[in-house]
Amino acid sequence: MKFLLAAMNAKYIHSNPGIYSLKAYAETYVNRPELKDGSFQIEIGEYTINSQLDDILKDIYLKKPDAVGFSCYIWNMSYVLELVRDLPKVLPQVEIWLGGPEVSYDAAQILLKEPGVFGIMMGEGEETFKKVVECYLDKENGDFSAIDGAAVRDKNGTPVERPLIRAVDLSKIPFLYKDISGFENRIIYYESSRGCPFSCSYCLSSIDKSVRFRDTELVKKELDFFLQRKVPQVKFVDRTFNCNHAHTMGIWKHLLEHDNGVTNFHFEISADLLTEEELDLISRMRPGLIQLEIGVQSTNQDTIREIKRTMDLVSLKETVEKINSFGNIHQHLDLIAGLPYENYESFRRSFNQVYEMKPEQLQLGFLKVLKGSYMSQKAKEYEVKYKEQAPYEVLSTRWLDYGEVLKLKNLEEMLEVYGNSGQFNTTIKELLTEFPSPFDMFEALAEYYDKQELTGISHSRMARYEILSQFIEGLVPKRLPLYQDLLVYDLYLRENLKSRPSFASDQEPFKEKVRAFFAEEAKTFQYLKEGYEGYEARQLIKMAHVEVFGGKRAVLFDYKKRDSLTHNAAVYEVNIWRKEWQNEKQKQS
Repeated sequence: MKFLLAAMNAKYIHSNPGIYSLKAYAETYVNRPELKDGSFQIEIGEYTINSQLDDILKDIYLKKPDAVGFSCYIWNMSYVLELVRDLPKVLPQVEIWLGGPEVSYDAAQILLKEPGVFGIMMGEGEETFKKVVECYLDKENGDFSAIDGAAVRDKNGTPVERPLIRAVDLSKIPFLYKDISGFENRIIYYESSRGCPFSCSYCLSSIDKSVRFRDTELVKKELDFFLQRKVPQVKFVDRTFNCNHAHTMGIWKHLLEHDNGVTNFHFEISADLLTEEELDLISRMRPGLIQLEIGVQSTNQDTIREIKRTMDLVSLKETVEKINSFGNIHQHLDLIAGLPYENYESFRRSFNQVYEMKPEQLQLGFLKVLKGSYMSQKAKEYEVKYKEQAPYEVLSTRWLDYGEVLKLKNLEEMLEVYGNSGQFNTTIKELLTEFPSPFDMFEALAEYYDKQELTGISHSRMARYEILSQFIEGLVPKRLPLYQDLLVYDLYLRENLKSRPSFASDQEPFKEKVRAFFAEEAKTFQYLKEGYEGYEARQLIKMAHVEVFGGKRAVLFDYKKRDSLTHNAAVYEVNIWRKEWQNEKQKQS
């Protein structure tokens, strides 16, 4: 028999630790020879929501499973249901299981709606899946309807929903990554705790406030596995990683002491919980060793209280500023639009206050009214209208109408393109001086895109620069030359361009002087040091770049030396007229 655990991820670079955990747990704790001799197989199938559903259907058909378990989340539920409805047509004998947060709170209703679904695993799945596997192995006496944490139909077809299973001991879950094959160029997800101590009304973690931790010494050993193999990134999925000081310090100390110079670790934390000891520790880390995601969600105190969020905004701001001062930590701050008591003007204030904290990224998300959350119970009171199908995103509230939601959607796109991408930092920093606030700037950009019918189009990177140049020309035409230089500067910070934008100044008058500079650099390596040894001038010209701004300011872009946080090239002010200056000085003497 073959049981296929299937995941439909948002992108190829993502993976689904849930199905790997189910497989590892069952293979470890189901003590039956069938799992050893191969007569019962548990197989993994990972796909993306960008794949053609026909291709996924074909792949599952060719695998010929006897049972399929789909991992269900808000971002993939509609795709899963489409497969669930078509799969029995090509594999009539297959038994379909669902699991995950999107089906854990109305399992009986889903069974009534979806006749093709055989059963649903609710809540934490490891122990439930183990029991499901044992039932399949015990064909004569196995009773799926007796499994806690599962919902199935009885002999009459009536859904039977058993109570959720007791929380699993995290330290007993086997390590998911026996090797890295299949995870090359993908984000590795890792879990050192489950649950959250907070009660935020929009989050499913608020339902179960218990927090459980994987043994810290075990975590250290498993992190060594990633460090030894120099994987690019490990993303902790812990809801609030730093809610236990000893656990946090143990892991962060280990990473500091065993840093391989390559791997990045991502943590979702509560900034106002960080202690001075923890701050001192991360201040000594290599730039890029860790990055922090901090959920602010709103700075409106009425909103914070209403969503039952525990947050000291003053402490949070001070901590974020202190981390910024270290210069070694990428910070990602989150806001949610559509929360109670947050109207358009209130959100403007929240946005500006968080933007002024200077995070590397400001994530603007929209409220999702999740099944089972306290927010869903209050939706009528808040007059929240949201989409009927997953991801149940907000359309309007008592405080925010649909037109304002659309405006924020367009602003979000501008924030992603011109803010969070990090590709326009120098230009945007100057452009902010033309507006009363950051929100006003992104709002004006969004309105420009809308009027020019540019919204929703997949523009090339170069096109984004051209559009921004045109926007600035209409805004402050007299300052356009300055901004065009800044745009060129931002372009070359990222890469040595093969083709230049239409607004870039002519560099032909400086061609010979730039060649002379690189000829001298090939002898002295005064600026280009690490990684350039042994190259001739003609090769250096292709590997680095000199741009002359305003006819007099020459800047060298070094692409082998990049900032660990922004990935921008190192830059140096250089004198390409040095030889002429020296000759003139000799004549005068």
